[in-house]
Amino acid sequence: MRELSLDQLKTLICIIDLGTFSAAAQALHLSQPAVSLHINELESRFHTPLLVRGGKRVLATPAGACLAESGRRLLRDADEAVAAVERQVAGITGRVRLGASSGILVHQLPQVMETLENTYQKIDIEVNILGSSDTMNGLQQGSLDIGIVAMPQTPSKDIVITHWRTDPMMAYLPLRWKVPKVVTPEWLSQQPLIFNEPSTHMYQLTMAWFAQAGFSPRAKIELNYTEAMKSLVAAAYGAAILPFEHPELSEVRPQIQLRPLRPALPRHIGIAHRPLTSLDGASRNFLKVLEIFKQK
Repeated sequence: MRELSLDQLKTLICIIDLGTFSAAAQALHLSQPAVSLHINELESRFHTPLLVRGGKRVLATPAGACLAESGRRLLRDADEAVAAVERQVAGITGRVRLGASSGILVHQLPQVMETLENTYQKIDIEVNILGSSDTMNGLQQGSLDIGIVAMPQTPSKDIVITHWRTDPMMAYLPLRWKVPKVVTPEWLSQQPLIFNEPSTHMYQLTMAWFAQAGFSPRAKIELNYTEAMKSLVAAAYGAAILPFEHPELSEVRPQIQLRPLRPALPRHIGIAHRPLTSLDGASRNFLKVLEIFKQK
């Protein structure tokens, strides 16, 4: 049995609404033989007349009226499907799978999300809290669309990475400690320390800072959640080296004091994604929002 054609249904409905084959042909920008062919094929498909011909106005048979009623719903559904795809392609609506660390989620993403909501209300962001390595793997495997990752990363022909922001790394120290104005690797290596987990880029960055001065300290505890590390510092459990995401603000958690590092230690963050030609409209529009918050 042949499948229904939306064009044939549209022709049937147009004839019923306008009353003649010629009026339908004109409205649909078809030749009258093409209109007749559509109806003949439908009637052959159902083995029954769908229209009553011969009068001044063509009328629907009961079967024709039934088909037209269902056809109107099908055409509306088809129009809605086309519109939905067009909105997706244009990036007006859609879902973006984002990979980012907990620190990025807490400190940078709230403003980004607020701007996104004000600009593209129907784009949903599915946030996956991941380290940079796992985020890069997700991008390469296709389970993520965009990642916010520590730089540098191993170059990949399939992944584009651009600089987004640079934050200074600072020494986070318990308020009760007596500390120098500037923290050096030598002084900090003698204190109880809280490190990120060894698998993280932050750990590698921190250890490289110590190693350049000839030190290789061990931590009292290693974990991968920035806010938990700050809580332990506030409780005087130890000191930590963490990025100061808002250097323009003087907001510091109670019971914590900050000191700059010498030598200075910057943390570079990038936006990673597959080539723009392989991204949908929602992902491209989210990249435009991220670009607003890029450090110049």
